[in-house]
Amino acid sequence: MNQALPAGQRKHGQLTAPFIILIALVLLMAGCTVNVSTNGGNSGASTPTTSGQPHWGKQTKTSGCAAHNGLPDSACTPGDIFPSATKSVICKSGYAGSVRNVPDSEKNQVYAEYGITHHTTGQYEVDHLVSLELGGSNDISNLWPEAASPKPGFHEKDKVENYLHDQVCSGAIPLQQAQIEIATNWLAVYERMPKQ
Repeated sequence: MNQALPAGQRKHGQLTAPFIILIALVLLMAGCTVNVSTNGGNSGASTPTTSGQPHWGKQTKTSGCAAHNGLPDSACTPGDIFPSATKSVICKSGYAGSVRNVPDSEKNQVYAEYGITHHTTGQYEVDHLVSLELGGSNDISNLWPEAASPKPGFHEKDKVENYLHDQVCSGAIPLQQAQIEIATNWLAVYERMPKQ
């Protein structure tokens, strides 16, 4: 029989969000990879594996996809990368243009997976979750229909892509870190990056 507890008390085994965050910080400082969910559900962000990397290129769903709060459906768009795209490769001028290859048929498939049957020009952009300039691939598992609004939308994500590319090419962060950050939660990068 379940009894209601007085305010401020919790059942044995339930952790409060601040306590979970404290544990996660301690584990991160110890070099562990941590996945934390305080709401018990999928927020829409890609879920990293225990190694800290998203499930690159592995779609577990190809219909009924739904973006949530500016992030793609991670089951449909986990992100994907070109394994051969190293820092020295992506930092060469013109690299992204040299590998861009998303035919209209693939864009139409992306819209279909997300249930978008019609849209106006400029309403969406079929976007690479991991941008080409960060070594992202053209695979459908790396594509999603990103809305322009509400903001932040695809225009703001373009700024995140440029910022992370600059960070990688300057040596401030490793390429793998930038790829994981943009694939798992580009909005968090947007919130912390310097505003112009």
